[in-house]
Amino acid sequence: MIEIKNLSKKYGQSDGIIDVSLTAEPGKVTAFLGPNGAGKSTTFRLLLGLDRADSGSALIEGKPYRDLTAPSGP
Repeated sequence: MIEIKNLSKKYGQSDGIIDVSLTAEPGKVTAFLGPNGAGKSTTFRLLLGLDRADSGSALIEGKPYRDLTAPSGP
């Protein structure tokens, strides 16, 4: 499960995203839609740890992306 709670990010004086929350459950189709500049890419950059959030949390299976282990091969 992906859980994003109250995620916010500013770039200088500009708001990247403000207080974004969503839950994507395993096995369910979840859409994340918005116009250009709405913060979709910023949200996923924060989820993947490519940028640091100013506030809030972004977890995959209850852990930050950086703490997940790679699946082992067959």
